[in-house]
Parts: sequence; structure tokens; C-alpha cells
Amino acid sequence: MKEGKNPSFFLYGKKIDERNIKLINKDIIDAFKIIAKDKDIETVNLSYIIEELFINLMHKKYGEENNNFSCIVNMDKGEIEIYQEKVIVEKVSDPIHEINLEDARKTEPSMSVGDPFIEVINPDSFGRRLIFHAKQFLAQKIKNIEKESILKEFTSKTDEIIIGNVHQIQKDRIFVTHENTEMILYRDQQIPTDRYRRGEIIRAIISEISSSAKGPEIRLSRTNDNFLERLFEIEVPEIEDGIIEIKSIARAPGDRSKIVVFSSDRRIDAVGACVGMRGSRIQSIVRELNGEKIDIINWSEQPEILISRAIAPAKPYDLYMDEERPYAVAVFEDDELAIAIGRNGHNIKLASQVTGYTIDAVKRSDYKSSNKTIIPLSEIKGVSEVQILNFKEKDIISVTDFLESEKEVLLSVKGIGEKTVERIKKSINDYLESKSHSDEE
Repeated sequence: MKEGKNPSFFLYGKKIDERNIKLINKDIIDAFKIIAKDKDIETVNLSYIIEELFINLMHKKYGEENNNFSCIVNMDKGEIEIYQEKVIVEKVSDPIHEINLEDARKTEPSMSVGDPFIEVINPDSFGRRLIFHAKQFLAQKIKNIEKESILKEFTSKTDEIIIGNVHQIQKDRIFVTHENTEMILYRDQQIPTDRYRRGEIIRAIISEISSSAKGPEIRLSRTNDNFLERLFEIEVPEIEDGIIEIKSIARAPGDRSKIVVFSSDRRIDAVGACVGMRGSRIQSIVRELNGEKIDIINWSEQPEILISRAIAPAKPYDLYMDEERPYAVAVFEDDELAIAIGRNGHNIKLASQVTGYTIDAVKRSDYKSSNKTIIPLSEIKGVSEVQILNFKEKDIISVTDFLESEKEVLLSVKGIGEKTVERIKKSINDYLESKSHSDEE
């Protein structure tokens, strides 16, 4: 188009009444606005959707390989302008990209061959096809916007506690509604003692958000360590205010938890503040966790003191430590060993997790009679870190644990077969033999 000339309102060789086009356009935009308002879609997003819709319609009509179309939407004025760019020629061989000189001059007499020509297309020309396709297109776009909106909103709320209503219960999951958004609490993220009824109010932490073909999936958790931490932040204002710091947390959900707390203000009793007057604060958390026992441990920079506190309610008779590994052997009176280990081994496991030390609990009589230092598996050549962690899950931490374990127990460890068991036994024997020779010298 030559400089200084306005776009010609010309459709298939006929002039279009600009007033009628504007009226049609306004009706279309108003219809879209009603739908968008119901779905809470911003005006800016709606204008992009309408532009994309009409370009999509042009591609459906003329083929996706043709890109000589453009659409401009003015929401404020209620105007939609669709342009098809063509070139003026003597004889048309490609009607999508070309217009003959005779037709072009009906609109603008001064046009010449080779000049660009912009044809304005009336949106109403799409007829019923526009309405049908627009509904489908807009519905899909609204779904996409809602997905993005949910992902954006709840991604920022990861690790936050939400309060929702149980609205559907299945064998392996529970569906929870929070602010008209559906969330999922899977079985492995439920406290074993949890029992739910439809319509019941539930508290959980947002643990994971992912996008799928069905839409955003927001996963909840009540077993996550962060869930316990957020509960303490809610119940203990000193934690929220930064006066008390949570150093570490370890949980066996539904059974026992251990939490290490510290206050830089010597006037504040960190443990006492977490317990609350007559246990009011801790009792509220315990109720939320269905009776899960919570050990609150006062932080200490001295590992031996921290470990002794973490093993409570048992009290070690003696403690041998290797800070470099880090590893500790806690010796207990014979009648206290069961208390130290705890039900299902949870007490000693949680003490290890919360302190960062691998703790091996032994009877005083066994330790005294053996007259040998406890040797951790990490000392044995050829035992990998992954294998050590897998053995630890079966409470096999030391050389003694390994040698005294039944073969079936050893073979039940992840990644351990008969050849591996025999190889580790040989490595242990070689180690003990070399250590014996060293001691004799």
C-alpha cells in the first residue's frame, strides 16, 4: 500500500459499510466478555484469545501455510479488524495472496500493479462456523488459562499448610477441596492413624505441584517433615518471630517425631516455649497428628550432649564418638536398650536422623564382654555408601550387626545378593585379621 493511503474496506469485490462492521464486532466482543467475566479472565488475555481465534479461523479456511493475515482487537472500542495482505497483479494466479488491478481500482483508483493491497475481512462472514469454533476454541483457552493460574497461585504456596474439605475418598487417595481447587492426598502421604469422612475439615501441606493432560495436580502431605515444622510455627509465635529456631526434624509419622530447637536469647526456654503453658501448645499439635509422640530437644553445639538428649527417654551409660564419620556408639544398661531402640527401632533411627550421627545402640554387658570397639560397616573396604544406607534401613550398621544377622535378613536388603554377602564377609574377615596382626605388633 502506498504511503499516506488508508486501508481499504473491501471484501471479495464489494465495499463494506464500516458502521455495520463495527456493530458486528462489538456484538462479538460483548459476547466474549460475558463468557470471560464468568471465568474471571482479564481483558488483556481475552483480546489475545480473540486475535488468535480469528487467525486460527483464517488458517482453517486458507491453510496454515498462509500467513498473510493479521488481526487487531480493541476491547475498549469494541472493534475487531482482520486484514488479508495481497499484492496487485494483472492476472491472479494465487487468489489468497493476489488481487487483480481492476478489482483493486474499484476501491482505490490510483492503485498500480505491484502495490500492496490490504483487504479488510468482515468477522460476520464466518457465520455459524465462527460461533461453533469460537466456543470450542475459547473453552480450550479458558482451560489453559485456568491451569496456568492455578499452577502460578499454588506453586508460590508450596510447603504451606492449607485447610480443605474432604469431598471424595478412594482406596489409594483422598480428594480435598480448597478454595474451589481440587487437591490430592495420596495414601503414602497420610498418617497411618488418619481416618477421614466426607465433608470433614483437613489440614495438610502442599508438597508437590505438577501439570498433566487432565490439568494441574496439587499433591498434599501430612507425613512431610515440613508439615510438623509449619504446625509449630502456627502454635509457637516465637518460632514465627524468629526468636526460636528449628534446627532439625525427623519423623516416623503416626508414631514418634523428634525436633531440635534453639533460642539465641538466653532468657527464652526454647523447649518450654514449644511445650506451652501446661502443655497447651504441644498438645494441640499432638491432637492434629492423632497422638504422634513428639520429643522436643534443646540444641547443643556439643555433639555428645545433643546425642544424649536425642536418645531420650533412654539415658546412655556411656558414649563413644567419631566426629569425622560422624558415628557414635551409645552404651545402655541392659534393661534400657529396648527403650533406646524404641518400637520398630524408631527412637534410635530418629535420633540418628535428627543429630546427623549414625548411632549404634548396644547393651553394657555385650559391650563389656566383647572388649572390642564397635566397627562400622563404613570401615570395610568395598562396601559402598549406597549399600551402607540400605543396610541401615534394616538396622545393620556395624560389622557385628552384619555378622550376627540371619542370611535371609541380609538378602532382604535392597541390592544385596548372595555373592555380595559372601564378598562383604570376606572383606570383614580380612579387615579383622589385619587389625589383629596390627594389635599384636
